[in-house]
Amino acid sequence: MNLSRRGFFKLTGATFAAGALAEVFGPANALAADAVPELRIMGATESPSICCYCSVGCGMVLSVIDGELVNLEGDPDHPINRGALCSKGSAQFNIRNVYDPESGELIANPYRQQKVKYRAPGASEFEEKSWEWAIEEIAKRVKDTRDRTYETTDEKGVTVNRTLAIGNLGGAALDGEECYLVQKFARALGVTFIEHQARI
Repeated sequence: MNLSRRGFFKLTGATFAAGALAEVFGPANALAADAVPELRIMGATESPSICCYCSVGCGMVLSVIDGELVNLEGDPDHPINRGALCSKGSAQFNIRNVYDPESGELIANPYRQQKVKYRAPGASEFEEKSWEWAIEEIAKRVKDTRDRTYETTDEKGVTVNRTLAIGNLGGAALDGEECYLVQKFARALGVTFIEHQARI
């Protein structure tokens, strides 16, 4: 294309004029704003929380409407992650709720287990049990294991008051006070294998 200096100015002027006319006579910006759907966090109560996946302790902001979690995102004011979340932290929302791909409605995650499933030794199928049964069964098994394996002295006759058959592993979802109580409980049982996820 052979374009002279005069032709260049004419083309530039025509382009500018066409743009100005489109701005004046084109669709109003208000129409575009009307088409924007309402944010799902509109009117939500925001609460700060901590991610439960690893020992980093990233901050999150939870948005709740009528007792239902509708959004989860990184806390920009948190000194550790400054609003960023890893893929596991971002996916925490889907532990409890998911958005139905067909209707777009918020529904309970159909894959989330909400009932106690127990498979007896030798059985091939799981059966549903109540939470009361599960808690009582766990307490019974902990006590039975402790009673069977409790040592008051070691092979040299030194007082040890311990059980080597139970271990305790803390998690990053526990705060400092909860970890303190769990450790006190484990030590009261005589557990010596006490570890925390943050150190592993």
